[in-house]
Amino acid sequence: MSVTTPTGAARRPARLGDAHPLVPYLYILPFALFFLVFVVYPVGFGFYVSLHRFDLLSDTQPFVGLEFYRNLFDMSTPQAQFFWNAMKNTAIFTVISVPLLIATALGLALLLNRPIFGRAFFRAVFFLPGVLTVSVMGILWRWMFDNQIGLVNAIQTELLGGQPIPFLSTENIAWIPIIVGTVWWTIGFNMTLYLAALGNISQSYYEAADIDGATAWPKFRFITWPLLAPVTLFVFVTTVLASFQLFGQSLVITAGGPNRTTQSAILYITEEAFSNNQFSSATAMSFMFGLVMLIFTYLQFRIMARDARGEA
Repeated sequence: MSVTTPTGAARRPARLGDAHPLVPYLYILPFALFFLVFVVYPVGFGFYVSLHRFDLLSDTQPFVGLEFYRNLFDMSTPQAQFFWNAMKNTAIFTVISVPLLIATALGLALLLNRPIFGRAFFRAVFFLPGVLTVSVMGILWRWMFDNQIGLVNAIQTELLGGQPIPFLSTENIAWIPIIVGTVWWTIGFNMTLYLAALGNISQSYYEAADIDGATAWPKFRFITWPLLAPVTLFVFVTTVLASFQLFGQSLVITAGGPNRTTQSAILYITEEAFSNNQFSSATAMSFMFGLVMLIFTYLQFRIMARDARGEA
């Protein structure tokens, strides 16, 4: 209710938050505390570790400055050689897997967007692998491509009469089980995004195209694909970022072999920290890897912003 002052002027009713200007900040305090404890502090402590020769068994942690960062650019050190080799492997995986994850997901979405029998069943079938953990997925596809008892080699030898192919121990083809397994495992998410986007396209566009006598390819090229551009950019960004974080598939399926040809950046950083006990070096690698990710993400968002403005 309104309150009347002695002069007769009515004041607005008191509301929550009028008592003190700091009240709104109480609402963000829980998130701010979690952010400080689980984001700011770990990042700050990690940067501290990267500037010191950190040893859990030592009472002193001597300051070394940017020594571990400089080592990453000195190709005479094993850390630089292995780290940039792992970065190259991660880039190879990303370049190969991202187009497959986008093109295959789009193809499945176009197929399952049609009124076919069992459409809901097939949507569920393609989406269900995504609920598996990476360890389960890795064990499954490691067995599928096993050099001796794998299902793929069983088909190769028993049905096709060929020789078993050592997928897991041959440098040029060791990526096959990792990439095939990753596509099978994660394609359902991208497919679902494309299905949702296709459902939002008005049928009036296709009806007008039918009147003009357009066939399936012109419909896709001039109607479907342009209208799917926003979701395609989103799928591209999220898929690239996920591919850069390759870890579990490489660890479980090939253990980074043979000869480190499938060792990802995160897998090598983990090895440097927990197998070699070089926490400072591993932390410097983590920050370098994060910097590369930030630069790439920035470029992707610039492309998205330019596309939203309609620039060439």
